Amino acid sequence: MRILFLSHRVPYPPNKGEKIRTYHQIKYLHEQGHILGVLSPIAESDDHRHLNKLSQLHLQLPSSLHALSPLRLPFGLLKHQALSVANFYCSSLQKTFDEALIQQNIDTVICSSSAMAEYVFKSPICQGKSQHKAPKVIMDFMDLDSDKWRQYAEQKSGPMRYVYKREHTLLSRYENKVYEHFDASFFISNEEVKLFLNGRQNNGKLTAIGNGIDTEFFKPTQVREQINDPVLVFTGVMDYLPNVDAVEWFVKDIWPHIIAKHPSATFYIAGMSPNDRVKRLAHTQGVIVTGKVDDIRKYYAKADIFVAPLRLARGIQNKILQAFACGLPVVSTPTGNEGIGAKDGEEILIGDDVTKFIEHLHGLLNDPNQMRKLAINAEFLVVREFSWKSCLKKIDCLLKN
Repeated sequence: MRILFLSHRVPYPPNKGEKIRTYHQIKYLHEQGHILGVLSPIAESDDHRHLNKLSQLHLQLPSSLHALSPLRLPFGLLKHQALSVANFYCSSLQKTFDEALIQQNIDTVICSSSAMAEYVFKSPICQGKSQHKAPKVIMDFMDLDSDKWRQYAEQKSGPMRYVYKREHTLLSRYENKVYEHFDASFFISNEEVKLFLNGRQNNGKLTAIGNGIDTEFFKPTQVREQINDPVLVFTGVMDYLPNVDAVEWFVKDIWPHIIAKHPSATFYIAGMSPNDRVKRLAHTQGVIVTGKVDDIRKYYAKADIFVAPLRLARGIQNKILQAFACGLPVVSTPTGNEGIGAKDGEEILIGDDVTKFIEHLHGLLNDPNQMRKLAINAEFLVVREFSWKSCLKKIDCLLKN
């Protein structure tokens, strides 16, 4: 089958959530013998090099990138369009997409994120307004993005609250349009599906396809028997609002209680693109902001505990799966565990407020046996339920139906 990915970011290197997910879909479908290509707007200066590398590994169809207009957001405002959609739309990419459907005889289009649906809606071929056969169109919503904007609006006041509420309303309508018109769609988790449907009957075209983990790449390290100078870690892209909110909350409300009992403790905030709010946290005792790292595994290897103090998030958290696979005990909010469903007290510890989060951390730091038990159980969970191959088998059914 000839499959074209419309990706809002080049899915290489697989070093952040949405790139990891789309990259492994491409890798899996390539291994199944499908012929693949990728079209994407340019998001980073190295995108051309990254697309070339991806083409060498897995792509056989012609693939290309397109520069976005600086006026796209003002036009989106004037057209009463969700800014998430306007931000990734490019007329030259639309032309390339329509030409590829005809010239490359594409059987299926897979969109990564709802924003890329605009190319499908504006394509005369996809809409059956051409003599050419329309391809099957499949949407990977990933997370329920409209609900993220709702959460952001609840955290803000003034003009930004209005902007976020507007985005929630318009994007929610747009997601429903995709649900109605695409041949198939999927979210990362069943929780996302339920939240999106909000009591409605599933039209039979919507399912969940989870994230996986590469357990050959992410492997356990030895849990230390004695913890004299505890090391905690959080990983992620550090200009992404849910991650920024998580580490700010942790450093402000939780970290002082750890330092009070363990003055030599270290908290690593490891990940690319830390914004000014995150960089300021490095002025706090024991907090180290790394910026971009070549290999995130070395920070999992340094740590005794992974913390996931996420309050604004949806879907499956790759960072938690990676920590599980690396043999780290994890303390998380209920939000962080939402899409994973690890058992509290057996595979993860859940702190739904500051007091409980602190209690769990102190308990682990005083009990290496409990740390070891959590780490072993979590590793089994990853191997059993979160391999990429087992997660992505559902895509085969979507392509055949």
